[in-house]
Amino acid sequence: MTVMSWRPTRRRLTDALLAALAPVAACALALGGLSVWTAYGNAGGPARITVTGGRVLLPHGDTTAAFFRITNTGGSADRLLGVTSAGTGGAATLSRHRMVTENTASDRTVPSVPVPAGQSLVMTPTGVDVIVPADPTWRAGDLVAFTLHFERGGAVRSLAVVVRPGQDGT
Repeated sequence: MTVMSWRPTRRRLTDALLAALAPVAACALALGGLSVWTAYGNAGGPARITVTGGRVLLPHGDTTAAFFRITNTGGSADRLLGVTSAGTGGAATLSRHRMVTENTASDRTVPSVPVPAGQSLVMTPTGVDVIVPADPTWRAGDLVAFTLHFERGGAVRSLAVVVRPGQDGT
């Protein structure tokens, strides 16, 4: 019986190196993908959304604005997709205002608003707000029910008090 000894050849070494590199490359690709996924706020705990401080401006026309403080105490970012209210008699729209000059502003409808993980979104007349059809019977102090719809957090119900413009920082 003859015993053949294993001898390293260039071909055998190349094949062994390629076989070892395949799993290393797969692991590096997976780690890179997970790093990007985490960097964009998709890792961590779920979004935990609370809505407080709801205010609706006392209307002086067909539409008015509503403002909320939205806090995300969760580990993932979320997005406010829309706002509804049976008490407004129509669809509400998200709007973003931007100061053009010292005395003028422009506004535009936006499809959604980000709510980063661990942060708050405070709606203001010079930032993000909700444009709602006005009810002429509203009086200061009345409460209006709203439902805010989030991409991950689902529907969150909140009340907003009707206030005069300039009251409570509006």
